[in-house]
Amino acid sequence: MTPSARLQTAVARGYTRVTASALGPRQSAVVRIGFSFTWLLFLVREWPHRRELYGPDGPWNWDMAARLIDGNRAFTALMWADSTVWFEIVYALAIVSSALLLVGWRTRTMSVLFMIGVLSLQNRSIFVGDGGDNLIHLMSMYLVLTRCGQVWSLDARRAARWADRAWPPRDTTGIVLWAVTGTALLWAQLFTGARLFLTADGPLPGLGWGTVLWGLWLVQAGWWFVRRYAPGEPRTVLDVLANVAHNGALLVIMAEVCLLYASAGWYKIQGSRWQDGTALYYPLHLDYFSPWPWLADTMASSGTLVMVLTYGTVIVQVAFPFTLLNRRAKNVMLVLLMMEHLGIAVMLGLPFFSLAVIAADSVFLPTNALRWAEARLGRARDRLAARAVWLPGQRARERDEESPAGTLVR
Repeated sequence: MTPSARLQTAVARGYTRVTASALGPRQSAVVRIGFSFTWLLFLVREWPHRRELYGPDGPWNWDMAARLIDGNRAFTALMWADSTVWFEIVYALAIVSSALLLVGWRTRTMSVLFMIGVLSLQNRSIFVGDGGDNLIHLMSMYLVLTRCGQVWSLDARRAARWADRAWPPRDTTGIVLWAVTGTALLWAQLFTGARLFLTADGPLPGLGWGTVLWGLWLVQAGWWFVRRYAPGEPRTVLDVLANVAHNGALLVIMAEVCLLYASAGWYKIQGSRWQDGTALYYPLHLDYFSPWPWLADTMASSGTLVMVLTYGTVIVQVAFPFTLLNRRAKNVMLVLLMMEHLGIAVMLGLPFFSLAVIAADSVFLPTNALRWAEARLGRARDRLAARAVWLPGQRARERDEESPAGTLVR
């Protein structure tokens, strides 16, 4: 085979792979579960303090936030109305959309609502949070483009239940949800201070949030219409476009994680404390980052341990993008990175930051490991279901054996 023919074959194979299927269904599902769980846990944890963090009782009041939004043109639904009731509604919807995205119910719609909730709260008070919030901020927009409900979701279970039908059902729930979201979007556009422009103040130059949100709303309608009334070639074309968007977003997520570790590692190399191996010593003695002072003192008392962890952190972060060229090395490095962030969660008291980074790292989890975990969890679920059915029957038989009537009947 000539080099040109070999190149054409490789290009055709790559084109087919990118367009024919949404790659990494389990990895994208883990990313969806990880980020929705992290954000949901944060919102529930901060429920008693929600008004001080993002609402009317905080030091960063509504007028100050409005002046900042006028300058940076960020998107936040909390600036549509200066009302405590509106704030409570947005916060509650953020919790509900996170929970529904976690279980994978109507993931296409919930991913958009999840993004709106994240952007609304974080852009309302940009000085609250840490690096984990920035990661959730970015990933919430990427998840909208992924088909993250293919597995491990209520959507996947519903699709399997409908697979045997010759004609797709009407899906009344989806129609009602589409109508409600469209009505809410129209109300926001006409009766609030929402900056839903078509070509300005959007996520990309020349693309406004009005175009994004209305476009996603219309795409949902087009998807339902084609799926129900044109299941042939039009459905195939839409599937190809969705697969390309999903695979592109998954590639961006991977690049984002590599950029995160590469920039963090190379910036650390430039610091004198990282160079002499003492950088880890200092955050262990900050009261704000010491939930377990005795544990921090124990770790900091060993100079060798501090040096090994300091140099090890730099080495792992700098080396991770290069280990993607070798599957085994990548898997080992992935385990080390997740252990590092678990240590950060415990030692420095940053659980939400660590959960967010681990959720992003999950995009590189090996498929075989995820299939193994899926099989083990499936067997455990089946055993629990069988036990739940078997125990009542067993108790009924035991009662029959103990009763005289049961003995006489036999």
